[in-house]
Amino acid sequence: MSTFDSVLQDINASPRTWLVTGVAGFIGSNLLETLLRQGQRVVGLDNFLTGYQRNLDMVRDLVGEERWASFRFIEGDIRDLATCHEACKGVDHVLHQAALGSVPRSIDDPILSNECNITGFVNMLVAARDAGAKSFVYAASSSTYGDEPTLPKVEDIIGKPLSPYAVTKYVNELYADVFARCYGFTAIGLRYFNVFGQRQDPFGAYAAVIPQWFASLLRGETVFVNGDGETSRDFCYIDNVVQANILASLAPAEARDKVYNVAFGQRTTLNELFDLIREEVVRHKPEAAGATCVHRDFRAGDVRHSLADITRAQTLLGYAPVYDVREGLRLAGDWYAANLK
Repeated sequence: MSTFDSVLQDINASPRTWLVTGVAGFIGSNLLETLLRQGQRVVGLDNFLTGYQRNLDMVRDLVGEERWASFRFIEGDIRDLATCHEACKGVDHVLHQAALGSVPRSIDDPILSNECNITGFVNMLVAARDAGAKSFVYAASSSTYGDEPTLPKVEDIIGKPLSPYAVTKYVNELYADVFARCYGFTAIGLRYFNVFGQRQDPFGAYAAVIPQWFASLLRGETVFVNGDGETSRDFCYIDNVVQANILASLAPAEARDKVYNVAFGQRTTLNELFDLIREEVVRHKPEAAGATCVHRDFRAGDVRHSLADITRAQTLLGYAPVYDVREGLRLAGDWYAANLK
């Protein structure tokens, strides 16, 4: 039995109360689904700035009414401290996913990114501390590595941030460390590497590459690649991320007050990714076999290559990612084919 299976057995036997911020978003709704399936009580917080009611509706349909009754939703904003205090009341574990993502979005509007990602983060730390939460796990980001060229990325070696978004996520880590030193309230940061999977929005100006390309190929539209296509990323399927969050929430004291890379530990270029996504789309739409992509300028603020060393998470959290990029794309492709209208 894996460490994660053992943890799931443990929480099944002894239900807890969890707070998921950003619960109507991509990652938040997947955490909600898993926790409800495991018989947990969940409080969810979202302002629907980037989350969607349809994500919550999908989870409700998947888990059934009996388990859905263990969920309480608060529509509110992490920029409001009173709302954060309300959400944290009686909560054992906080999974803080609420943030304004996207490097390009942060370049377009650094003030809003700062308000959501820094002010909102500090509000959540204060509220969780005041409520006596047993654990606080937050979404950090691989963008923190900035211009550091070393591969694979190791948690203790970072460079200068390349975007306002990267600055905000690094400041999160600094605040978490200060709260441990000043108040004895420890947190765990999970540096996500290009997460993808079901319920990730393919539309809008700031859509991530994988859902965007699935949507374009399924609809017979042009796929645009930023740069020469040799930019590489460590793409991580959503179920691996859910595993890391739950393991981190229940980690022993010696594993806390740290940041961890959350990825698969495998690098894929954008050109390779296009071929893999096209291969999956062809299973549902054979005429996509002849699709090609169009290259355009590199995107401001992007790092050239990204690959995670996941040794720390494996060693201290028991993290064992199950889904590589190919298997994750197969599952994501099935979902997009079934749900894109």
